[in-house]
Amino acid sequence: MPQPSRFTACSGRRATLTAVSVLNRASSSSVLPDAAPALRPSACPGLVRIVAARDGGICRIKLPGGELSAAQAEAIADASARHAAGVIELTNRANLQLRGVRGGEEAALIATLVDAGLGPLAHANAAARADAHAGSFPTLTASAAADDASLPALTACTADDIRNVMISPTAGRDPSARFDTRPICAALLALLQSDARFVALSPKFALLVDGGERLARLDHPHDVWLAATRNASGEIHFVFGLAGCPPVGPMHSAAALASVVPSQVPALVRALLHTFLDLAPADATRMRHLLATHSVDAVLQHAQTYVDFPLERDAALANWRRSTPADATLRVGAHAQRSAGTWHVGGQPFLGRIDASTLQRLAALARQHGNATLHITPWQSVLLTDIAKHAVPVVLAALKALGFACNADDPAARLIACAGSSGCAKSLADTKTDALALAKRLPAGVDVHLSGCMRSCAAAHRAPFTLLAVAPGIYDLYRRDAQPGFGECVARRLTIEQAADTLAPLASSESTHDPDE
Repeated sequence: MPQPSRFTACSGRRATLTAVSVLNRASSSSVLPDAAPALRPSACPGLVRIVAARDGGICRIKLPGGELSAAQAEAIADASARHAAGVIELTNRANLQLRGVRGGEEAALIATLVDAGLGPLAHANAAARADAHAGSFPTLTASAAADDASLPALTACTADDIRNVMISPTAGRDPSARFDTRPICAALLALLQSDARFVALSPKFALLVDGGERLARLDHPHDVWLAATRNASGEIHFVFGLAGCPPVGPMHSAAALASVVPSQVPALVRALLHTFLDLAPADATRMRHLLATHSVDAVLQHAQTYVDFPLERDAALANWRRSTPADATLRVGAHAQRSAGTWHVGGQPFLGRIDASTLQRLAALARQHGNATLHITPWQSVLLTDIAKHAVPVVLAALKALGFACNADDPAARLIACAGSSGCAKSLADTKTDALALAKRLPAGVDVHLSGCMRSCAAAHRAPFTLLAVAPGIYDLYRRDAQPGFGECVARRLTIEQAADTLAPLASSESTHDPDE
């Protein structure tokens, strides 16, 4: 992993106070007072933990539900050009990260981003907006937490770390959705930042809330997942499971355990997080580590002590499967929304990278033709929502002019790659340049992940095919199967040209048998 920079490592008391001081100077209401909770050391980038890389510092900006206002996008673009290299990456968790942060300019960058409402505990307004969507749905806002003297305090660094809730980028707009998950997302983000005990969670600990949308990323394993379903009486419930993702086929083993009504979701999540912290060994960072030492029934039994509704395993859910098929191709191109006459239009930049000027133009496009909001997706693409039908061709043309893929068959929509040796000292190859060469020869219908080392930073899911670097320009080729990791190694020490030639026949055989179906 890259090493934290000296200025914002946040691995101890002094660094935490530095980060809090920076944030407080920028916006005195942005963080709760510093209570010096015990911090979990981490090398994951964050907004107030800028991590050193070969090409400069990395600043990761966590977006609530992947949502970014046009004004915030403009602030990020300006800050990236002013204090960094102007390179902005869309991540596989629907966040943004700035690369090439210049030494000595970390504090100014952080202050600018916090002023734009992008820092930790910046979700009070989002939660209030969610209440408008949900009517009486109960939401614990960050501002309410700040006003409650009985709640322990969080630091800027730790509050930033735990903002990990994924929903569909078309939540509230997808015609196939069973439930609008935006209010739940806002409530969970506020919950995560209101309990100082949660600072012990790893920055990688993550939640998935699936509303049944067709545009949904279901192959990222999460520590806790919830999925909307309709019971025999026609009522909406959320089934939930641990250390996995909603089952969509026979190859998925993460079974649904039980179900709760929507209003019980925040209390359920709180109970599960406290249970994890109660039972997990000190070196355990993910829910799967807890399940290696405790049975699911033991976990549920312990969680029961935190809630006043039943949490027994429901045998009737043992074979539950998500009924709505997910379609990742809906992330690009134009597609009708739930509300008549409105569309969302998406495009994918090559390898998820854009520059500051491109982000500025996206913001302007969203202001002119949409609702002045961008939605970053976990496929490293961007959606503009609430587009009038007559404006769809104009928006598509503008995205294409920016170099975005707007068709799922475009090679740019079928390749992902890590930072590579130009940005990361761990990488054995220049994956970005190699991916550009592969794009020119990529067989139709093939999705490929290029990874510079075993860490697989660019993909939290298992790609159909992975090229793992073993030397500059040389890769081992893996094909996804039912086993953990990259899958079966089918060829070794291939050049990019050889990899393209090898992929074509493999792709033909793969189309007759998908292990995830």
